[in-house]
Amino acid sequence: MPAVVVRKFLVQVEEIFHEGGPPAARPPKRGAIVAVIANPFAGRYVEEITGFMEDLKPLGLEMARRLIDAIGDGVAAVEGYGKGAIVGAAGELEHGALWHNPGGYAMRELLGDAKAIVPSTKKVGGPGTRIDIPITHINASYVRSHFDAIEIGVGDAPRSDEMAVILAMTTGARVHARVGGLAAADIKGEDGLR
Repeated sequence: MPAVVVRKFLVQVEEIFHEGGPPAARPPKRGAIVAVIANPFAGRYVEEITGFMEDLKPLGLEMARRLIDAIGDGVAAVEGYGKGAIVGAAGELEHGALWHNPGGYAMRELLGDAKAIVPSTKKVGGPGTRIDIPITHINASYVRSHFDAIEIGVGDAPRSDEMAVILAMTTGARVHARVGGLAAADIKGEDGLR
């Protein structure tokens, strides 16, 4: 398979003090990292593409490390995650699906015993396309307080022959979470759901 060629990285970290309610004692952080990479399958149909997932694994690990470092609170502080991809117009949605395995497993590997499936989204779009990356709790997908999303995009990417692959992490629940459901403190951690 072809080598992964990175044109640029973009890292975005938000620290949320409040959303109209009382300021948080510990403001949660929500961050994302984007790698803009060459799409080796752009402009043509290629039947066998799955080998590229293996090539993307080191990039996934590098991106997860960079994002953890940018958030700045260490691995133990990460409570939520998600991933996604934007494929340039000369590619196809299936090329973005190649990011599912390397992106998700990179975060799960670095976060230790994360049990929940990493939520994901993907789309085809041109330069400046933005995408909402879904986020759930790392150990139990049913924890409502951690249902979240972060919007991200790169002004000049993806070009038609590129992909923008994305990882997202949070350090806690939404700042004023109060809609009930399974609490993070009550996670059983058996199946990644509850």
